[in-house]
Amino acid sequence: MVYRGGLENRFRRKPDGGSNPSLSATIEELLVNDLIKIGIWVVVIGAAFGLLWWQGYLKRLSDYVAETREELKKCTWPTWDELKGASVVVFITIALLGGFTVVVDYFSSWGVMVINKI
Repeated sequence: MVYRGGLENRFRRKPDGGSNPSLSATIEELLVNDLIKIGIWVVVIGAAFGLLWWQGYLKRLSDYVAETREELKKCTWPTWDELKGASVVVFITIALLGGFTVVVDYFSSWGVMVINKI
């Protein structure tokens, strides 16, 4: 919304009092502008893709992904029960560490308060 003289310009009038083009003309201009921007981005991304392909980076990336998949097939993955057990150990360890931190923080702040009163 354009504000003119403190009032809302609901009728899309220009500051000089004239009227703007019809709503459909405005939408068509916006659509053309958006299509031009999209076209420019398509060209830029296409040029970047072409340059990477020409330089051989895409081939190297695809080789890297293929080799990574090959290596991951050789790994031994934990079973569902092993994963649940390890998760429980992690949760318990985090709870214990959090509790220790709370206790140390409480006694540290209590000690600082005692020192400040002296």
